[in-house]
Amino acid sequence: MNKFVITITRETGSGGHNITKKLSEALGVPYYDRDLLRKASEVSGIHERLFGEADERIGFKEMISAAEKVYTGEVLPPDSDDYLSTRNLFSFQAKIIMELAEQESCIIHGRCGNFLLQGRPDVLRVFIHAPLEARRDRVAAFSLAWSEREILRHIRVEDKRRAAYYHYYTGEDWRDAAGYDLCLDSSLLGEDGCVERILQVLPFYT
Repeated sequence: MNKFVITITRETGSGGHNITKKLSEALGVPYYDRDLLRKASEVSGIHERLFGEADERIGFKEMISAAEKVYTGEVLPPDSDDYLSTRNLFSFQAKIIMELAEQESCIIHGRCGNFLLQGRPDVLRVFIHAPLEARRDRVAAFSLAWSEREILRHIRVEDKRRAAYYHYYTGEDWRDAAGYDLCLDSSLLGEDGCVERILQVLPFYT
């Protein structure tokens, strides 16, 4: 099989992380999630902690002003006043994602990978989703001490955060099917079924 890249974007509680890991094992290729923060830190000289904190600094107010923050590809020099801005930190991370896509077959988990790599013929962009009830049950299985109200709040907050992060840097809707090549309902297919569907489609993108 020729070189390929798969991007996985997922709703909270949809099983997207497990699906990414299983897909990585099935294909024998690495997947990158928080590893991207470490790599961006190494390239920029900026502490990895700041990249992690940048993810958490995107809120509702920033989401409204997204039109001014959409990713342009520009990486600012160290002497810039905005060198440590969330925008520049994202640009370093985006640079790593695009370099990985050029160098090796891999899976990019989240981080707006589907947006950054759109238009490449060797990239399969996947969105994993599921009904709220199914996601609630999945989160409950790993959070036995949480009440149903706490679980639903966690899902709502995390989904809102991911949507805000995506819109802040891309200006687009995180759940818009037009941004993906394949959208899968994990409650219908199961984790293994999602992996199987991706493997079936992947040859068309290599």
